[in-house]
Amino acid sequence: MINPFRQASYVLSAHRLNQLPEDSGIEVAIAGRSNAGKSSAINALTDQKSLARTSKTPGRTQQIVIFRVDDQRRIADLPGYGFAKVPHSLKAHWTQVMEAYFQTRQCLRGVVLVMDIRHPLKPFDQQMLAWCAATNVPCHVLLTKADKLKRGPAQAALLQVRRQLPPQSSAQVFSARTRQGVEGLVEHLSDWFEYDRDHDDTNRD
Repeated sequence: MINPFRQASYVLSAHRLNQLPEDSGIEVAIAGRSNAGKSSAINALTDQKSLARTSKTPGRTQQIVIFRVDDQRRIADLPGYGFAKVPHSLKAHWTQVMEAYFQTRQCLRGVVLVMDIRHPLKPFDQQMLAWCAATNVPCHVLLTKADKLKRGPAQAALLQVRRQLPPQSSAQVFSARTRQGVEGLVEHLSDWFEYDRDHDDTNRD
């Protein structure tokens, strides 16, 4: 299938919910603990080298970053502070903002939760899963950096994570470096974004 997310472009960065675009259309959020590979996953999804900024410094994303897919579809890159060295007041602020985002954002169709396959289901991940479950928002777990493990251990980690997921959740292995799992992620998000499968530019093979 042709990737409809290649046309994604940066729109804005919001520190508060009232700075976000109008609550309409379809929005998919991408969340992840610091250094889990979230920015690399976004760049692989959109087939762009630097749409999302990558950094070796955990906690660089300190706002909700909005990317436009088309007039009715958006990707929201959520801040991740799993182990980042940021002030407690900033963590508290973003905890409050994220909770409100999940509770009030009506256009939110689903969340892609990025986890390092070697270190999944940390407290940050559990919090995100709990918010998704409490608000009935589907969650798709992306187990990144799968190229760091051999196939056997990677599949074992995937099965372990799947057993612990709440309802309306799914999971897959992924590697931005080798592009393993990119097509599966594109298909999953195409469903959430309600792209017409019979349309020429989203037709599945």
